[in-house]
Amino acid sequence: MKLRELTGRSFGEWDDLEVTGVANDTRHMKAGSAFVCIDGTVEDGHQYAKQALEKGAAVLITQRDTGLSPQVIVEDTRKIYAEMCANYFGRPAEHLKLIGITGTNGKTTTSYLIKEIFEACGYKTGLIGTIQNMIGEEVLSAKNTTPDPYELHSLLDLMYKAGCKVAVMEVSSMALDQKRVEGLRFAAGIFTNLTQDHLDYHGTMENYLAAKQKLFAASDVSVVNLDDSYAGEVLRAAAGKTVTYSVKDSSADFQARAPRYRPDGVDFEFLSIGMIGRVHFPIPGAFSVYNALAAGAAAVSAGLPFAQVVEALSCAKGVKGRSEVVPTGRDFTIIIDYAHTPDALRNIIGSLNRIKGEGRLVTLFGCGGDRDKTKRPLMGAQAAQGSDFVIVTSDNPRSEDPAGIISDILKGMKGTDTPYEVVSSRKEAIHYAVRHARPGDIILLAGKGHETYQVLKDGTIHLDEREIVREALEQN
Repeated sequence: MKLRELTGRSFGEWDDLEVTGVANDTRHMKAGSAFVCIDGTVEDGHQYAKQALEKGAAVLITQRDTGLSPQVIVEDTRKIYAEMCANYFGRPAEHLKLIGITGTNGKTTTSYLIKEIFEACGYKTGLIGTIQNMIGEEVLSAKNTTPDPYELHSLLDLMYKAGCKVAVMEVSSMALDQKRVEGLRFAAGIFTNLTQDHLDYHGTMENYLAAKQKLFAASDVSVVNLDDSYAGEVLRAAAGKTVTYSVKDSSADFQARAPRYRPDGVDFEFLSIGMIGRVHFPIPGAFSVYNALAAGAAAVSAGLPFAQVVEALSCAKGVKGRSEVVPTGRDFTIIIDYAHTPDALRNIIGSLNRIKGEGRLVTLFGCGGDRDKTKRPLMGAQAAQGSDFVIVTSDNPRSEDPAGIISDILKGMKGTDTPYEVVSSRKEAIHYAVRHARPGDIILLAGKGHETYQVLKDGTIHLDEREIVREALEQN
C-alpha cells in the first residue's frame, strides 16, 4: 500500500512510498510499517522515532521535526493514526451499522442488550466492550473498554468478514478524548448518564462531559436519557436526529411506565408514540429499567420492529457482574455488581432496598488505587446512608496502601449511625459477610463485577468472588 493510500493525504515526494503496515509502538512494529509518533499521556512516541527506523520503519509520521528521514509532519498524529488504521483494514466500519454507547454507568449491560435484540431480529452482531469482545457467539479477550485504533479496526474487519451486519461498542470518554474512534460514523449513539468518575484523567466534570459529547457529533441518531441532569448539554452537541428516553418525563420519545420490581427482575410498560409493550425484564434493579429502555429505544430508532424489540427484552440474559445473583442455597441472597462510582453504588443500593424484605442490606465494597481519590468518601457516604451494615475492604489497590484507601472511604462515613466492619483482605471480607449473614439478608459485593483478578502493589492475583462465595458457603 502506498503512503498516499494509507493516509488519505498527499505528502509530495513520499506519496508513492510503499508501506506494509502501521504502528505506534516499536515493540509491536514490523519492518516496512509507517511509525506514528504519538505524544501520549505517559510517554511521547517521538522519543522512539530513531529506534523505529532502526527496526525497519518505512516512514515516520510526526507532529514535529525529529531531524530524521524519511518523515512527514502532520498537525495531529492521533487523528491520522486512526485514519491510517481504518484505511489499512479497508474501512470495514463502512459495511457495518455501528451503535455506540457512552456514559458513566450502564454501558456494558446496554451494549449486551442491544446485541441480543439485533440477533433476535436476525442480524449477526459484533460487540466491543469492557468484559470481552464478541463476533457473533465467538468470544475474544478485551484489554480496554474501547481499543486502540489498530485493534479496533482489526476487530471491525473480522466482524465484517464473519458476516456481521451490526457492531455495538462501548465508547469510553478517554477513547473519545484520545481520538481512538476518529472518523467513525455511528448509526446511533446512546447517552446513559454522567456522574463523577475518571477525574484523575479529565480533571473536571466539564472536560469529562466535553469528551462524551464528541460521540453525538458523529452519530446519525443520538439516543439520550432525558432524566440525567446533563441531557440538555448532550442534546445540544448532537449533529443528527435526537431521540429521548425517560422513566420520569412524559415528553420523552420512549418511556417506561409503572415499573414493578421483583427479586429476579422488573416488569414495566414500554411506550413510544402510538405503541405500547409490556416488558418482563429478567435483571433486577431500577437502573435495569434505564438500561432496557436505552437499548430498546436505540433498537427501534435503528429500524427494528417495536414488537420484536419488546419480546427480545423480555428474553434477555443477565450480564456477568451486573446485578448478578450468586446461588447460595441458603435463606439469604448474594449479588455481585460492578458499581465502582458514587452514583452507581447509590443506584444499586437503592434498587436492592426496593426488593429487600425484613432482612438487612449488607454492602461490601472498596475503592481502586491510583484513581480518583475524591470519590472515595462519597462512596463511603452512599454505602452508609443506604445500607444496614457496611463491610469496607479492598478493591484493586494497585500501588497504593490499602489502609490509606480505606481511611479515605471512612471519612465519608463519619456522622452516620450505620454499623460497619473493616476487613482489608477482600477474600476474608467475603468470608466475614457469609459467616455473619442472617435470614432474609441481601449481601451486595460491589466494585469487582466481572473481574476475576485483583491488582495489588506486587502484581495481579486471581480473585473470583463467585469462587470465594462457594468456598465460604462450604465452610459456614
